Amino acid sequence: MTSAAITSDRIIVVKIGGSTLGDEDTTLVDVVALRREGLYPIVVHGGGAMITDWLERLDVPAVFVDGLRSTSEEALEVVVGVLRGVVNTRLVSEIVRLGGRAVGVSGVDGGLVQARRADERLGFVGEITGIEPAVLYPILESGAIPVIAPIGLEPPSQPLNINADTVAGEVARALQARLLVFMTDVDGVLDGDGTLIETLGGEQVPTLREAGTLAGGMLPKIDASLRAAEQQVTVHVAQGRSRRTLERIVAGEPLGTRIEV
Repeated sequence: MTSAAITSDRIIVVKIGGSTLGDEDTTLVDVVALRREGLYPIVVHGGGAMITDWLERLDVPAVFVDGLRSTSEEALEVVVGVLRGVVNTRLVSEIVRLGGRAVGVSGVDGGLVQARRADERLGFVGEITGIEPAVLYPILESGAIPVIAPIGLEPPSQPLNINADTVAGEVARALQARLLVFMTDVDGVLDGDGTLIETLGGEQVPTLREAGTLAGGMLPKIDASLRAAEQQVTVHVAQGRSRRTLERIVAGEPLGTRIEV
């Protein structure tokens, strides 16, 4: 399903952390402003820090493999509760407070994010097998901003923990969005000397990966970026703590790192 009223060049996918990145962060303010300007922002959020906090409170071990959270059946309940119940609700509430309209969904809703378990080391962690854009178009057409919690659905009924960067990349790819922006706590992708890489091409990634320059949480961001860029989505990894970062990128400023295939 597509929407005649909503063209891909007006869709902006924004991936943010599970909580405000800092006092100067204006990402949600920018998101509300973009909707008022006739663009269609979609927010995908994480929540890793809060999940880790709750797992520690409940004495559930937090284990990471290649930058991805390994999720036991016990941990999955915490992941779903925090992402869908706490973080998603807070972000939707904040958008409303700022004068916007928002609808919170998870990837389970309407089969938005279809997934399967692919690595037994990761437990109930999924890799995405498909995105169902039809779930998002009615929300966008109503004038609301979709806020997506990164939980996938393995048929027929198993929720799975999905990396939020991966969800953002696949949503942007499926909708052939105009822009995908990863809001981070660093200026962008940095080289071995800590200098910002203003433009990162796909051919550079293997070398940077082998050198350890790309590691940890940056790996899924880059993989997701390259997947989206294959569908002509413009991708930026940028500092989310600076004011008006999102608004300025949408306006065409070359902030952060631009990812190209």
